[in-house]
Amino acid sequence: MSLPTASHVRQQFLDFFASKGHHIVPSAPIVVKDDPTLLFINSGMAPFKDYFLGNKPAPYKRIADTQKCLRVSGKHNDLEEVGYDTYHHTMFEMLGNWSFGDYFKTDAIAWAWELLTDVFKLEKDRLYVTYFEGDQADGTAADTETQRLWRQYTTDDRILPGNKKDNFWEMGDTGPCGPCTEIHIDLRSEEERAQKPGRELVNADHPQVVEIWNNVFMEFQRLADKSLVKLPEQSVDTGMGFERLMMAVSGVKSNYDTDVFQPLIQFIANEAGIQYHGTAPATVNDQPATENEKTDIAIRVIADHIRTISFAISDGQLPSNVKAGYVIRRILRRAVRYAFSSLGFKQPFLYKLVPVLADQMAGIFPELKQQTQFVQRVVEEEEIAFLKTLENGLRRLDALEDAARQNGNRIDGKTAFELSDTFGFPLDLTALIAREKGLTVDEEGFKKELEQQKSRSRNAQETEQSDWTVVSPSDEQPAFVGYDLDEAPAKILRYRKTTAKGKTEYQVVLDQTPFYAESGGQIGDTGYLTSPLSKVRVLDTKKENDLIVHTVLELPQDLDADFSAKIDHARRELIRKNHTATHLLQATLREVIGSHVQQKGSLVNDKLLRFDFSHFTKVTEDQLRQIERLVNQRIRQQIPLDERRNVPIAEAKNLGAMALFGEKYGEFVRVITFDKEYSVELCGGTHVRGTGEIGFFKITSESAVGAGVRRIEAVTGETAEAYVDQQLDLLNQVREALGNPQHLLPGIQKQTEEIAALRKQLEQFELQSLSQQKDQLAAQVKPLNGVNFLAAQVQVSSADGLKTLAYQLRQTVENLVLVLGADIEGKPQLAVMLADEIAQAGKLNATTLVRELAKEIQGGGGGQPFFATAGGKNVAGLGAAIGKAEALVEKSISA
Repeated sequence: MSLPTASHVRQQFLDFFASKGHHIVPSAPIVVKDDPTLLFINSGMAPFKDYFLGNKPAPYKRIADTQKCLRVSGKHNDLEEVGYDTYHHTMFEMLGNWSFGDYFKTDAIAWAWELLTDVFKLEKDRLYVTYFEGDQADGTAADTETQRLWRQYTTDDRILPGNKKDNFWEMGDTGPCGPCTEIHIDLRSEEERAQKPGRELVNADHPQVVEIWNNVFMEFQRLADKSLVKLPEQSVDTGMGFERLMMAVSGVKSNYDTDVFQPLIQFIANEAGIQYHGTAPATVNDQPATENEKTDIAIRVIADHIRTISFAISDGQLPSNVKAGYVIRRILRRAVRYAFSSLGFKQPFLYKLVPVLADQMAGIFPELKQQTQFVQRVVEEEEIAFLKTLENGLRRLDALEDAARQNGNRIDGKTAFELSDTFGFPLDLTALIAREKGLTVDEEGFKKELEQQKSRSRNAQETEQSDWTVVSPSDEQPAFVGYDLDEAPAKILRYRKTTAKGKTEYQVVLDQTPFYAESGGQIGDTGYLTSPLSKVRVLDTKKENDLIVHTVLELPQDLDADFSAKIDHARRELIRKNHTATHLLQATLREVIGSHVQQKGSLVNDKLLRFDFSHFTKVTEDQLRQIERLVNQRIRQQIPLDERRNVPIAEAKNLGAMALFGEKYGEFVRVITFDKEYSVELCGGTHVRGTGEIGFFKITSESAVGAGVRRIEAVTGETAEAYVDQQLDLLNQVREALGNPQHLLPGIQKQTEEIAALRKQLEQFELQSLSQQKDQLAAQVKPLNGVNFLAAQVQVSSADGLKTLAYQLRQTVENLVLVLGADIEGKPQLAVMLADEIAQAGKLNATTLVRELAKEIQGGGGGQPFFATAGGKNVAGLGAAIGKAEALVEKSISA
């Protein structure tokens, strides 16, 4: 009997709720754009938060969907469990049905039971349900209504009370929340069930007694002061983990044994040339007990992580070293590490999985299929970079081995943290390699260093935010009127105080505003709020969820007055020019370079425009010149703006409007057209009335941002004219510096050839000087406790010269211990060189010796056991360092 397919089960869920009057909506992008409390969508309800908060009306009273979610940090952190158990994941699908002020507990519970038992045919005697037992600290009572409703469908021994941790759902520290009822399933064998009832294993982290569905009854909002207030409407938020549901309906013991993961798992196993055993891991001290379990865990980790990596990139989040990008890079590197250390992949491999996943998900998440090549390229480049890092880390560990031997065969915590922080070398990989060398790692010391870094980071980013204070209660939704008006009457609806790094600001929401909130790459407006008694400057405007939030340094004296909200018109005009130029640039890039060009990021402000796009090679100078020429041609054509608002999304796509991957679009959109045959885009930003207003367009730079992503920066209008003037001024200065030659390029070439010839002569003089110094220094070598010793200050012009002289002396004098110092352009430099036999004997170590001597020049350094260098700040200390060397060497040899 074949197992049910993921696509069939998913469709059964959506069809069931469509039959109950629900509107089926697509998944929102996994990457969050306008919510400062989230980096990623971490639950099915996150895209609907505004509806629960009452910030905007829900377009439908009933909605159902499957939502891509990611949990790797913060309150909902499943990363460390992934691969080691059979049911936790980083990226997962959350099936959900939603009621916004419509049905509540009765229907939600009835439909959940009907779907699970009648449609999916799950055995009723394997199901357990929970209800909220209440919490005294919050002043919330037990949810006896839910308990009573469940008695219509199952017996009391299967209806279990749950505490706040398990049965009161909260999205984060603040926001919508409420009591919930969970549905758990017992997938153990009949023998195991007979020995111990499933009710005793609910919420006990048993791999075969797992939660599959959570019905949250949204009644409250958690405020910053931790109190609860009633939401405007009672709503239902449900979430059923699709991967766990597949395990239940398939009758298997692991999420990974379903066809959600099996195509990936079999591909990985085949590429690695091993068998996947599907074993639930037995561990000893949190490590896999057998080699099979070790490779099974690695395969599961990789199969899970490639889903997260691929969907995040396709939704617009490239790996980087900050915020959301760092999370994706960390997950990617974690997968590379498992492939490298457990499966023996020494070359890039993860990128090969992307087409497998894209084909598998094409029916429900087509965005990955449409960007397969791009995502593959990004993943491969990241793999290449980290594999080099792994090699560097391994070499660093080899260099540290001698120091560890002298430290009781232990790598200290600070060093282990440096490997992690600087090289991206995970602690567990450091510990694994250390064990192979007969060493241990000071893990407590590592944790201490990590906590100190976290503490520094927390202190740097510490932000306090008060709850909203209502000034003018209103049932109307705040309106944006900035497409038509630069100034508008306004009332302050609410405000809150924010303190960060000792700086206090206030955030204000108006009933209507001409201020554009930062979005889609366009920065927010600035300007003033003016009343008869007050005038306060608006420093920035941002969007939080769907609210337009104005930042001011101080509140007006008369908060309840009638205000005039006025933007900085001149600044807005510059932004408009740059934003429209960005649209012209994108259309021209697709014309000149190819239709594969897709926007991957942008910045539009009053000074410049920056456009990131998918492309795998450098844009040539000829192409850049052609792009500039065509954009300026479009500007001179004075193409009028065709702006259409509230266009149905399907109609907009039929018009050929460009939609951005990773952007969330509603049922109705705004379409910006500059010639329907040229540039048609979905866009919420502000634009000029005709292209002629831009004036002039000039590209200032083209560069690589990351794997498969290029960046063009440009300026427009008067700023572009000023840029050209600066370039011409620079060219004239170059002419003058070269003596105003008749032909500039030949003059520069002549100067370059003369410089090269002089540099070659200088190198010859340097070599002669080194040779002379070598002979003089060799004559100064003296015996010291069985070695030949020399410490001297020398005259060299570079660190390379100092190194060359040290190697020449090593070849000239046998059994040598050498210490050289030099003043190189006002900076002290030290070099320590040991003969191979002396370094191998272990009594002397060049790195240890140079670090001790470097204290005299207020510096530090390192290297290898036989050769090490150090730099410093105190040139005057060179003499002391040279003088100190002999006593240190003699002491070490004697010891």
